[in-house]
Amino acid sequence: MDQKTPATLLEFATKSLLSNEPAAIHALEELPRDMFVQFLTAAFLGGHKKVLKAMVRNWPFPCLHVGKLRVQESQYDNLEAMIDGLQILPAQFSSFSGPKLRILDLRQDPGCRTTCSEIRTTFPYCFRSCVHSPHSIMKIEEAQHRVRCPGNVNSESEPQSSRKSMELLVDVSLDGTWRTARFLSLLRSKVEQSFGTLHLCCRYMQIDKMPVREYVLQFLDMGCIDHLEVDEIYLNEATPLLAQMTHLHRLSMSHIPFTSFMRRSFGTFLAHLVQMDTLQEISLSYCHTHRLHKLLRCLPPQLDALYLSFCGLSNRDITALSQSPAAPHLRLLSLCNNEISWEHSEAFQTLLASVSGTLQHLEIDNCLMTDSTLTAVIPALSHCSHLRVFSFTSNPITMRALTSLLQHLTNLTELKRVIYPVPVHCYERLHDPGSLNRLKLSEVQAQLKAMLQVVKRNDMHWTTSPE
Repeated sequence: MDQKTPATLLEFATKSLLSNEPAAIHALEELPRDMFVQFLTAAFLGGHKKVLKAMVRNWPFPCLHVGKLRVQESQYDNLEAMIDGLQILPAQFSSFSGPKLRILDLRQDPGCRTTCSEIRTTFPYCFRSCVHSPHSIMKIEEAQHRVRCPGNVNSESEPQSSRKSMELLVDVSLDGTWRTARFLSLLRSKVEQSFGTLHLCCRYMQIDKMPVREYVLQFLDMGCIDHLEVDEIYLNEATPLLAQMTHLHRLSMSHIPFTSFMRRSFGTFLAHLVQMDTLQEISLSYCHTHRLHKLLRCLPPQLDALYLSFCGLSNRDITALSQSPAAPHLRLLSLCNNEISWEHSEAFQTLLASVSGTLQHLEIDNCLMTDSTLTAVIPALSHCSHLRVFSFTSNPITMRALTSLLQHLTNLTELKRVIYPVPVHCYERLHDPGSLNRLKLSEVQAQLKAMLQVVKRNDMHWTTSPE
């Protein structure tokens, strides 16, 4: 028997109304405010583009966030319809009292509500408002407030009030596809039609295997971007962009061509990198170069998180990282998927000593770490007093080394989660995940749990799964 929850009367009414799009659009002028959010969700999931366009024009709240609506590739037409529905004409040319919508946010965020509470009486009324650009609603309304203050009689400086400023928040992916080109063309057209009243705010930009065209820079405000992800582009193409991203928080770089590190552009990139005082997170993957140590020495000091995956880390690289200005401030360090040479583990021990005062999250998964290596680094690891999460899965470790590690780490009172590798004796055939003996693994888990209970560390969770 079908156990699905029966549809409510409101859901039936919404479905019935959407079956006749002209009637649905006409009904928007009389639709109660409380029904708009559910009606928008149904129209979005049903692909009713004309209704979505009309809903944006009639939206009765200051902001509209796609938020938790999962946007599939086939639903990009919905986003374009919503952009097209933005009302950018002066209020006197509108057929109704004027658009109340000021912020249209087309970025996905499962934790974001469709519209913000209107309890606030001062701007910004939306927590997603742009705070950096001089063209943002916040900056414009601050300017309007200043010129309206008593004693300020300079009326010539007052911004025009016939047009209300608006913001469009989007994520931009530059991948050379026809779909992306069409989306960018629509964004550019909408900005140009607004004559300066629409601020296009891009917080996340992805660049995949292509240079950034000049026309994109003409209508995107680089100062708004806080996360840049680049894949397979040369450093001499990325550095000029970074110079304009004055509020960048996260930088992800993958598959940077080897020749990038051999040219003059590498030096220019390093000179700029060390001066990026807003950068909090750097992720490098598949960046194989014998000059990586030079990059690691130039990390900005305020860096909070560093990911180095598939970078072929050498002892020289690890030493350079331990000597970088960022090391004493790192809270997260991930060195996963590097075939590290552990014959001399002193470099890694020095690195742990450098980060021990702040490190909270350490990942060294799949780095060829053995029993002898683990034993050698335990003393340095034990001094990371703020460590909360430690992951070292997919390393060939025995049960003996694992129990020794547990005995040392239980003194770290802030450490709550350890993600450990399945001991080698649990496999019938080494390096064959399909030969895992689950009975032996359950015995390992029971033994570790019992050891934690003996030392009264029931708050510490040991697991073989990152979930």
